[in-house]
Amino acid sequence: MFQYLRDSNSSNFHVSEFILMGFPGIHSWQHWLSLPLALLYLLALSANILILIVINQEATLHQPMYHFLGILAVVDMGLTTTIMPKILAILWFNAKRIGLPECFAQMYVIHCFVGMESGIFLCMAIDRYVAICQPLRHPSIITESFVVKATVFMALRNSLSTIPVPMLAAQRNYCSQNQIEHCLCTTLGVTSLSCDDGKINSIYQLILAWTLMGSDLGLIVLSYTLIFHSVLKLNSAEAASKALSTCTSHLILILFFYTVLIVISITHSTAMTVPLIPILLNVLHNVIPPALNPMVYAFKNKELRQGLYKVLKLDMKGK
Repeated sequence: MFQYLRDSNSSNFHVSEFILMGFPGIHSWQHWLSLPLALLYLLALSANILILIVINQEATLHQPMYHFLGILAVVDMGLTTTIMPKILAILWFNAKRIGLPECFAQMYVIHCFVGMESGIFLCMAIDRYVAICQPLRHPSIITESFVVKATVFMALRNSLSTIPVPMLAAQRNYCSQNQIEHCLCTTLGVTSLSCDDGKINSIYQLILAWTLMGSDLGLIVLSYTLIFHSVLKLNSAEAASKALSTCTSHLILILFFYTVLIVISITHSTAMTVPLIPILLNVLHNVIPPALNPMVYAFKNKELRQGLYKVLKLDMKGK
């Protein structure tokens, strides 16, 4: 699709490739960032693969909540693998050049995976709402069929709604500048190089953020508002604590995911005296949650932790 866009609009393209400069302001020593970033990437891959193995091998984890966690693990690995190899190539081998089709493809895939992660968080919030507020109906509502349908819906929603993002970027006229002060092909970084008006790109980006991420966040907040309202009506403090304990790990990940997204949006929309901050936040947002998600669930979820001990053949006494 992206090769076609370039060929069909070749008269608009005077630039044949972009140059990803990396982290602005620290070009001379940015290679030192490669070690922590590579470690985070390896941690994200190994932790999520381990989570998938545990869920697959432990029959007690063959439940919708853990199916969604497995899907989240796949999405996280896809997101980090979309960006990290290129970032490490820039830092290690100075491989800064990227073709237009590859750049637009990366832009598209990043949008798809971030939207998918948001959608899976929403599905997990719905699962927790039904489990706590409608416990007797939970087995009949949140079934394997529900997991499949919800996942397919989220995949179609994100893959189709984000198609205009690279298409609109490809329609811009890149006539002179080709150096992007970033290590990713972000919409803002790419379209800022165009010689014509990119207002339509910004408008669609804003609409996409509000309709997808905004609606997801709104429904998640609604789900947890109803959950807390239901828990507060429980007579037993122990029962309330047990009910909330099943949501703790999910809440931690949601708060981190959306808080960083909001901070990134604010820093990009305001004139930053240090452009490194939003770019570094953007990169870390795409690599820290994939590394963090499985660890938070492993530490906070007893069933998953026990399954992990079994797979790793660790002594579970006193665990």
